[in-house]
Amino acid sequence: MRSPNEEPPAGSAAGAEPAGTSPRARPGQRPPRRRALMIAGGTAFVLGAAALLLPAPYVLESPGPTFNTIGEIGDSPLITIEGEQTYSTSGELALTTVYVSGGPNGAVNMGEVVGAWLDPQDAVLPVDFVYPPGTTRGEIQEGNAEAMTSSQESAVAAALDELGIPFTEEISVAGIMEGAPAEGVLETGDIIVSVDGNPVTSVESLRESLNATGGDAAGITVRRDGEEQTLEVTPSLAESGAYQVGAYLSIDFTFPFEVAIALENVGGASAGMMFALGIIDKLTPGELTEGHRFAGTGTIDADGQVGPIGGIEQKMVGAAESGAEFFLAPVANCDDVTGNIPDGLEVVSVSTLEEALTAVKTLASGSGAGDLARCP
Repeated sequence: MRSPNEEPPAGSAAGAEPAGTSPRARPGQRPPRRRALMIAGGTAFVLGAAALLLPAPYVLESPGPTFNTIGEIGDSPLITIEGEQTYSTSGELALTTVYVSGGPNGAVNMGEVVGAWLDPQDAVLPVDFVYPPGTTRGEIQEGNAEAMTSSQESAVAAALDELGIPFTEEISVAGIMEGAPAEGVLETGDIIVSVDGNPVTSVESLRESLNATGGDAAGITVRRDGEEQTLEVTPSLAESGAYQVGAYLSIDFTFPFEVAIALENVGGASAGMMFALGIIDKLTPGELTEGHRFAGTGTIDADGQVGPIGGIEQKMVGAAESGAEFFLAPVANCDDVTGNIPDGLEVVSVSTLEEALTAVKTLASGSGAGDLARCP
């Protein structure tokens, strides 16, 4: 043993570690390398967490609630009909919805985006894919409200037309396309009365009359400032193969009785088909669904044509989660339906209100369902 005053052996230094070993930290200290790694890791964690809170240029779509069109909202019927006899209903003819967040509705952060990416029920879309640049929240709300009102009126018209109940339509000019045949001839506010003497009682009758011209000049009679006058317009052939004059149209309906639809905080036109089915069920004897639970989605026009909508994958999930047995989907949405149908939900594709009505009757009866159209 050496005494405390003894010098260390030559070639070594006081406090030095034996050869081949790593430096040791003093008691209470972390090794410099470990400390650096911990600082770097902590910094990365903080930066990563902060990044997840940054606004992200995406829109998130997730399954929303369903609303039974032949049921009630609170203590009031969703559809109320006054001035015409109605009949009891059962089961459900539910419209479906989608929760939309992000974009003008209020930015989402990257944490929410990552969560939606990991959830197969949600959809993540670039903002510019959903909303034109510069769109404001107010414009979205106004547009959704207008679309909802228009879809309700079209649903009433389609339902009454399907039931053979007469009503009137007034077609007016809402605007003129630049460079169109109607420019300088028709004016905003003109009410279209006839084409070449053929009465215009609906958009479909106007289309038929214009196509019948074969591109020749047509005499379009309009009511302007209370007086009728006939104007000459030569329709042009559109890419769709139909003849058009290039006027935006507005439709005013006059129904023989009042139909009111009470649904707040839901916008857009995608509930049109289900509104129409609900109205038909209330106006016809018997229970259309026979107690079964149907859900669906699709726009509708006054002629009963069913159009495509967005977010159908989320709407099918919402329908399944609400207990729906059957789902009515627009034919034009079949690409999004195929491969995304939730377990236990039977989906039928339709292109008209007549097809949708037939599908409900067939599925409710339990016979002949195999003959209904499905998405391939």
